[in-house]
Amino acid sequence: MLAIKFRRIGKKDQPSYRIVVSEKKSKVFGKFIEDLGWYDPKSKKFNINKERAQYRLKTGCQPTDTVHNFLVKTGVIKGPKRPVHSISKKQEEVKSQETAQPTA
Repeated sequence: MLAIKFRRIGKKDQPSYRIVVSEKKSKVFGKFIEDLGWYDPKSKKFNINKERAQYRLKTGCQPTDTVHNFLVKTGVIKGPKRPVHSISKKQEEVKSQETAQPTA
């Protein structure tokens, strides 16, 4: 299964990312199939080939949550953003208890 991922490049304390298509279970610095663009989080600059990204999404590539949110932000795809941060077990228990006990 193919995935669209961020691949970190750049020096220490100077992050920059390539947006690549690679196997879902491959390592971050492993081989990739196609380079779709780049993103610089410090200067907020980016370049993405929208046509190729849409083609890859149509052929079944699944973006990671962070890349999905980035594609929504840049307007490549439409829809809501996905939550990236995981919910702790304590918060899950509290939410499940609140929904299980109706308030009177």
